[in-house]
Formats: sequence, structure tokens, C-alpha cells
Amino acid sequence: MSEHSVTNSSRQPLDIFRLDGRVAIVTGASAGLGAHFARVLHGAGATVVMAARRIDRLEALVAELPGAVAIEADLARAEDRERLVARTVAEVGVPRVLVNNAGIGYKVPVETEELDWFREAMEVNVTAIWHLSKLCAPHMIDAGSGNIVNIASMFGMVGASPVKQAHYCASKGAVINLSRELGLQWARKGVRVNSLCPGWFPSEMTAAMDDEASMNFVRTMSPIPRLGELGELDGALLLLASDAASFMVGSSVVVDGGWTAR
Repeated sequence: MSEHSVTNSSRQPLDIFRLDGRVAIVTGASAGLGAHFARVLHGAGATVVMAARRIDRLEALVAELPGAVAIEADLARAEDRERLVARTVAEVGVPRVLVNNAGIGYKVPVETEELDWFREAMEVNVTAIWHLSKLCAPHMIDAGSGNIVNIASMFGMVGASPVKQAHYCASKGAVINLSRELGLQWARKGVRVNSLCPGWFPSEMTAAMDDEASMNFVRTMSPIPRLGELGELDGALLLLASDAASFMVGSSVVVDGGWTAR
């Protein structure tokens, strides 16, 4: 049996998804998927540290989630990422779960896409994930285990057009393969790294798709003809963040209503 096996014959089947006593960092937690992920991890027993630029929204979420902690951080800034992990370790405890959720994207054709926009997307969507994982992993290794969940996208696997987002597709494809490589480097040290790839879900990034033409596009193209509901990500998130993923490394869990199955 592996030294990192979590088999316990006395445990109830759903216990494996619990996060009691664990500290979990969630980035981009001020709205949308990130705020929902914070609620789900808190509900599973974790002490959640939520990071984003909009501290007022984080503080409102803290009022809803007893014991949660809000830390203002711009994930595009290396010093903010370093401060986030340092404060978490010093004030809350060693992070045993890291959900790298913060991300940005624009709808723009390549011909009019600015170089700075591409660089910004890579900094937030890829470099920040690499950096936060690098900062958290030594603490997880010292603690004996940890789970890193990188939020990618179905558009890390397929192109987005006619929704024109070259920078977004490039960055999310990088997240998927970065997760594989980090997982390979740290698996024997007890740290598992996997990616979660959502399809169309309600968020600030998809808010502009509330018109009938956009909804018709989703209904026509998706085998399940609608946007996903936030709760439909809960199972995949808890799988990857918990001991339920004890034999998963570098996996990409896709929750997209069948979009990429074509």
C-alpha cells in the first residue's frame, strides 16, 4: 500500500470528501465561481482564506462564512501573491488546499488584441498559478499532503471561436499542462495537482451572454442545451480538493455539459 494511501475501512463513504481542520486558499473569491467555491469548501469543513482585489465583497462573504478570512490581493502582482501565502501561514495555518481560481479574459479578435492584454492574461491565468503553487507546495510537503486545484476551462482543450479569445484559450491550455507537470514533480511528496475545466457557467465573465442570441448559441452547440448551474461544479471541486482524489495526479476534470465530447 502506498505511503500516501488514505484507505480507512471504518470511514463512511462521504467522509472522504470532508475538509475538517484544513486551511483552503481560494483566489478570485469576490464573485462568481470563486465565491461559490469558497462556500462549498467552507461547507465541507475547511477554514477558507479568500483572496481578491475587491475586499468589500470578501468581507461580506466573511460575514456569511464563520471563521473565513479575507485578504486583499491583486493576483497580477508577485508581492501580493507572496503576502497572501505568508499571511495565511502566519495567521491561519498551513494551507492544505489551494484553489487557483482567479482569471481574466476578453472577447476580442486577434487582429485588435493588444499585446498588453495578452501579457496580463498570461500573468493572472498562468504565472499566478505557477507562483502560488510554488509558494504553497513546500508547506504542504512539510505537512505531509496537500491538494492544488487549478481552474482551467473547456477552452483549454478546444478553441473558443466564434467567441474570439486567443489569449484565454492559450492561457487555459497552459494551466492544464502546468497542472500535469506540477503534479508529476510533487506526487511522491504527497502533493496532488489537478485541473478543473468548467464549461459555460454564470459568472462575471459570462454576464454579457444573457442575450437571446448567446443563449441560442449555447443551446445549439451544447449536448445539454443550457448554461451549467454553479452547484453542478460542487462534486468535481470536492473530489479534487479532498482525499477522494488521493490517486489522481495531473487529471483534467471537465464539467461542460458535453461541449468537448463532440
